[in-house]
Amino acid sequence: MSMKQSGSGNKSRGLLPQPQASVTAAAVAAAGNATSSNQELASYFECPVCFDFALPPIMQCQSGHIVCQSCRQKLTMCPTCRGPLGNIRNLAMEKVAATVNFPCKYANNGCQTTLLHTEKPEHEETCEFRPYCCPCPGASCKWQGGLEQVMPHLMSSHKSITTLQGEDIVFLATDINLPGAVDWVMMQSCFGHNFMLVLEKQEKMEGQHMFYAIVQLIGTRKQAENFAYRLELNGHRRRLTWEATPRSIHDGVQSAISASDCLVFDTNIAQLFADHGNLGINVTISMCSM
Repeated sequence: MSMKQSGSGNKSRGLLPQPQASVTAAAVAAAGNATSSNQELASYFECPVCFDFALPPIMQCQSGHIVCQSCRQKLTMCPTCRGPLGNIRNLAMEKVAATVNFPCKYANNGCQTTLLHTEKPEHEETCEFRPYCCPCPGASCKWQGGLEQVMPHLMSSHKSITTLQGEDIVFLATDINLPGAVDWVMMQSCFGHNFMLVLEKQEKMEGQHMFYAIVQLIGTRKQAENFAYRLELNGHRRRLTWEATPRSIHDGVQSAISASDCLVFDTNIAQLFADHGNLGINVTISMCSM
C-alpha cells in the first residue's frame, strides 16, 4: 500500500511520465547553466520515498530511477517503476552532486547551513539544531526534543533529581559503596542557566571501580564556552581538584569519560575523602571573562 502511495506521489510531481534518464539529463544541463539555483539542483536528488536527498554513491534501477541509501536498504523493488533495483551507479548524477550545496537535514529545525554532500555527515553530527537527547546518564530514557524542552522533560520525567541554587554548592553522593555501576545526578542553577552534575561509578576488571565526575550545561556548545567549573574533593588534609569548561548536553558525558576528560579517581581515593560511605564534591561554576 505504501509503495502505491509513493508512486502516486511521484505522478503529482510529474516524474513518472518521463524516463529517469531525462531527469538525469535535466540535472546535468541545470548544473551547466549559470542561472540555475542551488535549490533547483538539489531538488533533482530528492528521494521519491522519504524526500531526503539521494547522495553518492548513487545507485539506480535498470530504468534509471534513484532512491536514497536509507530507503534502498528497505526496498525490494524500485518504488517508481516496480522493477528490480539493480546495482548500477548513476555516475552522471554523482558528478552533479559534487557541485551542489545541500541543506542540512535539520533545516526544518532552523539550521540555514548548506554544504557539499561530503561535508554533510560531519556537520549534522554536531549541528546545534540537532534534537537533544535526555542528558541523564544511562540508556533507559529515549526522549529527544528541542533545547527549550529539556528542563520541562527533566522536571516531569526525572523528578528525583535535586536542584540546588547558587554558583558554589556541595554535590553529595550517598552510598558510594553500592555494588556495580551507579550514577548520581544533581542540578545546579546559577547565572540564569542550569547545569547537570554527574558522578558515574564504573566497574572495571577484577572488581575494581573508577569514578568519573563532570559538569554539563543545559545549553549549546557556544553557551558552554562562557563558563568554567571546578570540582574539588577536600578533607583529611587532602585536596583533589579538577577545572574545565562544562560540556554541552549536545555532546553528552560519555565521550568525556572515555577520554578521561573529567575528574577521575579510583575507589581508594574515594575512600580517602568519603565520610561514612558518602562523598561530598564541592562544585563551583564561574563565568569566563570576555
